[in-house]
Amino acid sequence: MEIRTPRFAHDRPFGLLLVVTGLVGWLASGQLVLERLAVYADPNYVTSCDVNAFVSCGEVFKTWQASLFGFPNPLLGIVAFSVVITTGALLLAGATVAKWYWRSLQIGVAAGMVFTIWLWSQALFAIGVLCIYCMVVWAAMIVLTTFLTSRNFLRGVFPAGERFRGLLGGWTGTTAALLLIMTAATVFFRFVGVFA
Repeated sequence: MEIRTPRFAHDRPFGLLLVVTGLVGWLASGQLVLERLAVYADPNYVTSCDVNAFVSCGEVFKTWQASLFGFPNPLLGIVAFSVVITTGALLLAGATVAKWYWRSLQIGVAAGMVFTIWLWSQALFAIGVLCIYCMVVWAAMIVLTTFLTSRNFLRGVFPAGERFRGLLGGWTGTTAALLLIMTAATVFFRFVGVFA
């Protein structure tokens, strides 16, 4: 029995998904860079996402985790999400992208997801302060990683049996939604005592 490729894994719909997730992540990363520049210019500047002591980009900026590689982390997001947006635009324009490119993009996105998981863990369990724009990037990365991985298996970029591909086709959206809900739940339950 041949497995039908779900609509989201076709080039044009997938290109749109890449553009949307890439744009969301790029805008959030860009806002973080602008906020950081404003803090550099005026140490008393109050960032737009300083809600309280537990939701504050300004407080997160003060931690070593916010500049892990010696420069603000969102600069990585601006570059990486630009690649995602460009790839999506190529697909929307009807371009054909080689398998090596998809494999490279998968490696880059997977590395970005590992970094995102580390940042999530640091925010919740080490820093104890949340950043709204960071959480937007987390959400974009969850959707991007889930759908890209599924698309690459469904389209034969990586080998997979028919049964596995059948499961991917039917469960990709649900998996992304469950990961988003689980992430939101970790935030809620970590901070529920704080906000109560």
